[in-house]
Parts: sequence; structure tokens; C-alpha cells
Amino acid sequence: MRKTQSAYPLAWRMMDGLERVAAALWPARFGRALPYLMLLPALLLVGVLVLGLIEIGDTSLRTLDTSTFLMSETYTLANYQRALTESFFATVAGRSLMGSVIVTIVTLVFAFPYAYLMVRTQSSALRKLLLVALFLPFFIGQVVRAYGWLIILGNQGMVNEALGLVGVPPVRLLYNYPAVLFGLVQYMLPFAVLMLAPALTAIPEELESAAASLGAGWVRTFRYIVLPLARPGLVGAGLVVMTLSLTDFAIPAILGGGSQDFIANAIYDQFFRTSDQGMGATLSLLLVAVGSMLVGVVFLLFGAGTLAMTGEKK
Repeated sequence: MRKTQSAYPLAWRMMDGLERVAAALWPARFGRALPYLMLLPALLLVGVLVLGLIEIGDTSLRTLDTSTFLMSETYTLANYQRALTESFFATVAGRSLMGSVIVTIVTLVFAFPYAYLMVRTQSSALRKLLLVALFLPFFIGQVVRAYGWLIILGNQGMVNEALGLVGVPPVRLLYNYPAVLFGLVQYMLPFAVLMLAPALTAIPEELESAAASLGAGWVRTFRYIVLPLARPGLVGAGLVVMTLSLTDFAIPAILGGGSQDFIANAIYDQFFRTSDQGMGATLSLLLVAVGSMLVGVVFLLFGAGTLAMTGEKK
């Protein structure tokens, strides 16, 4: 028996009307252009970024007139010469590069077992606990976490108070290079775990079981099966951690106390403290160039990692 029009749900009739309107506004012959239309917002954002880089490049070729605090009208490479020759900028650049490498290695060492346990555990309660502990820092914020470490590691902080109970005098745990690296590792750990988890999930557990049944111990299984198959996740996580550490501003500023600046802090000082926009723009472009070269070297040596992972065609 055919249903009456009144029995046809109102919500369905509304959806049919919307489909007819959409078909009138966007005919089926335009279907091939839909993916490009969806890509348009991303292209606009990239275009704005490119325009910003062009403006920064123009500013980097102008020097600051200290008598008038105005930028010069003529182009010059003086800012680049100064950035590449002055010891201060070389020290900051070396500190940033070395710090990003150390933070990347230490973070991956800690993140890999965390991600492996989170993916392989059979306990749903433990998996939920690990997920909550992983996502909780994102709701706190980087600056709040950095100030939290000031309370914990300060001269009158919890750690020094605990040391005082056993007769150990206060130890300076803040405003030094290790404190900055420690804060960066703690901040980058969730990012690395999130990048590693999909790669570890894609490894069939049957491979590890098969290796064990053939007599391979856990170390050999990890070395010859888990680690090679997790390589895309390691590369992707390493790239994310390295680039974020290299360009970080808050952790070096707060935990370094102004004595352990990274490149981002030096750029901020040039723009907002000395008002030397030309030098700030120069350091910004050099940071982009160095970061791009590091990513290129990683791609050349280890591949693109998870950025190159594609679905298997059947």
C-alpha cells in the first residue's frame, strides 16, 4: 500500500528541497570542480603566507636608521651580513639547533614506549588513562605549564623543599639550558605520541606473534619488526618535534629567564624591543631557510614518513 504524502516525514521533505536547491545552484556537470573549490580556502591561506614572506623579505633588505628610527629606502645586505657574522646571533642559532636535536631524540625515546603501550594494551581502563594523560596538557596550555614548572623547580619550589628535608641545600633548577630542554620535552611529548600511535596501530600484531613463535625474543622482534615498520611514524614525529622546538618562544623565555634565548626570542627582541624590523625580518627568513633545509635533509635521508603514507590500493 502506497504511503500518503502526509506520512512522508517533514525532515525528509526539507532535505529533498535542499537537494533541489543545491542541484539548481550547482549542476552535476560542475562536480569535477568541487574538490578544487574545497581546496580554495587552503590556497588562500597559503597565498596570504606567501605575501607575508614577500613583505618580510622586503623589510629584511632595509636597515634601521638609529637617528630617526626609520627604515632605509635603499636595499642592502647589511642585515644578513650582521646576522651571519655577529657572535650573539651565532650563539643563539647554535643553541636553538642543538636544543631542537636533543629535544627530538629524547622526546622520541620517551614517546615510543608510551605510544606502543597505549596501542597494544588489552586493558581498556589503562588505554583510557593513557589517553586522558596525553590530552590533558592540551587543555592547560603551554604558558600555564611553563609557569607550573616555575613553582615546582624554583628555589622555593617543591623539589628544593623536598631536598631540604634531607639536608641538601637549594639547587638552581631554573633559568638554564637543561631547564629549557626539560620543558620542551614535556611540551612536545603529546605531539610525538599522537604521530607515533597511527604508525604503530598499522603494524599487525600477528607479525610480532609470528616472530615470537619462531623463537625471536622481544629485543629482536622490536629491532627487526616493530622499529622498521614504525619508521614512518618516527620520521613524522621527529619532524614535528624538531620544527616546533626550533621555533618555540614561550618555554625558552619563561624557563630560560632571558639567558637561554632561542631564535624566536631573538626575533621578538628585534621587532619589539630594539624596533629593528629589518634585523627581525632577516632572522625570520633565516629561520625559515634553516628549518626548510633540516626538513629537506630528513626527507633525503629517511623519507617523508607519515606525510608520504598512502592507502593501499586493492
